[in-house]
Amino acid sequence: MALVEFRQRSGYLFLTVMLGHIILISTQVNSRTGVPVLERVTFGVLSEMQRGISSVVSGVNHFWTGYVVLRRTREENDDLKRRLAAAEIQVQEQRAMADRARGLADLLELRKQMTLTTAAAEIIGGASLAGFRTVTIDKGTRDGLRADMAVVAPAGIVGRVVTPVGRSAKVQLLVDRNAAAGALVERTRAQGVVIGDGESRLLMEYVSDVSDVVVGDVIVSAGIDGIYPKGFVIGRVESVEKNGPAYRRITIRPAVDFSALEDVLVVLSPASGAGG
Repeated sequence: MALVEFRQRSGYLFLTVMLGHIILISTQVNSRTGVPVLERVTFGVLSEMQRGISSVVSGVNHFWTGYVVLRRTREENDDLKRRLAAAEIQVQEQRAMADRARGLADLLELRKQMTLTTAAAEIIGGASLAGFRTVTIDKGTRDGLRADMAVVAPAGIVGRVVTPVGRSAKVQLLVDRNAAAGALVERTRAQGVVIGDGESRLLMEYVSDVSDVVVGDVIVSAGIDGIYPKGFVIGRVESVEKNGPAYRRITIRPAVDFSALEDVLVVLSPASGAGG
């Protein structure tokens, strides 16, 4: 056992001495360029280590720089998105204000042209259930409103007040299935009664089969029902059909876009005083 250990130690000693000799010789032997072999080998090893370290450092630096730039770019994009969203909201608000101003200007112009006493009102609510079409306005009995007062807009007839209370009132739209108004064909003065279909159209009934009515004719209020002033636009004829042996059934597209109503006028004076 001791002999084996002695031989192992002798072998390690031999290898150490040989390595020392090689290193010593390398320091004395020059390469073709005149640089000692040991120095050349050492430089080569160290340079490769430096290259590797430099690559790692450069990669980390590029990654960090890219991360910082990407984060900054993302923050700038988020800021730009917020500004764009704010600008779009402002544009929408301005457009809404412009539309409202145009609507109020049209309403004011209509009020100036009318000889009737009116009260301006804003629509604050609406309902549309199974053929019943109504809206709520912000004027009521405190403003002089009563049931069966006509409600109009710049485009034409809207409907009538059905339930006024202190500061608001319910208005039955002309397209409500229970609504009705005396009407005339503006071109030929043919008379009939306009009723709502509960959706988006009007029907003109009790028009004589011999009456001259064609698609595109303008239908106006006749002023004989004691509610609607005479001569206000109701709509245009969309179709004409035969309805029995003596009458025609006429479908009318309303002049008023009920889905876009915002402001209206309530006629306070009696309909008999109309001059439209």
